[in-house]
Amino acid sequence: MRTIEYLSDPVLRATFLPGVVAAMVIALMSGPLSVLVTLKRYAFIGQGVSHAAFGGVGLALLLGLEMGQSAPGVEKLASDLVILGFALAAAGAISALRRRTDVHVDTAIGIVLAGCMAAGFVMHGIAASMRAQAGLTPAPSLESILFGSILRVGWPDVAIASVSAGLILGVGVWKRRRIVLWAFDEQVSPVHGVRPWTMELLALAMVSLATIVIMKTAGVVLATAMLVLPGATALRFARSLTGVIATSTMLSVLGVAAGVVVSFEASIQTGPAVVGVLLVLYAAASLWSPSVRAKG
Repeated sequence: MRTIEYLSDPVLRATFLPGVVAAMVIALMSGPLSVLVTLKRYAFIGQGVSHAAFGGVGLALLLGLEMGQSAPGVEKLASDLVILGFALAAAGAISALRRRTDVHVDTAIGIVLAGCMAAGFVMHGIAASMRAQAGLTPAPSLESILFGSILRVGWPDVAIASVSAGLILGVGVWKRRRIVLWAFDEQVSPVHGVRPWTMELLALAMVSLATIVIMKTAGVVLATAMLVLPGATALRFARSLTGVIATSTMLSVLGVAAGVVVSFEASIQTGPAVVGVLLVLYAAASLWSPSVRAKG
């Protein structure tokens, strides 16, 4: 099997192991967060943020920041911060348009998504042309940015993913009671001292940070699937919140692990392979969930 060869050979392991470890970290982070995204129906917002982050990629490239595996750690961290800042600004713009105007949330997401994607493509093209004229390292291809590549993940990316995952999960545990109250009944939550606006900004910040981390492996287009499918699948089975979170995390880890194996064995992009496995798990859950079997 290629998977065993890639992870056992000393030379190949140095190339593939960082991506595998980063993928597992992403799975552990995405499982619990996916439940929140699903409950609050933030799937399209996550999609908007993930596409808006492409504008941050273009801006980082235009600023001359390296993003490849060979890039210095400082420049890689700087590029991640630029992309994260761009994504947070997009999330804030979506939230502001939704709350402070009569624009529907879908329309607000579409406006921000289209603008950021267009800006990202323009800036990527300008950066690629400037690098070519200066004889510098070519900018990452649109394919690798949109769909991700496990070969572009290095140990600095693993460190950033681990710190980000720890931050997201730590905040989730710390604010779990307020998040649960807001997620299940936003209108009643102020009675218990919960500010919906603050909780929404916190949730969007967590989703944005997770999206940037997932982009390293899954790419822009497919990042949202990691934040939607595990939670949506878990809600088909588990009846308690604890059960849903545990099941979502288990499915996320299983989907990523199986997707990585499929990617290695079939020589395809890791992102589509992971999402394909998660879609299969969701389809199976839809057919075999207790509610469907009861109706049958």
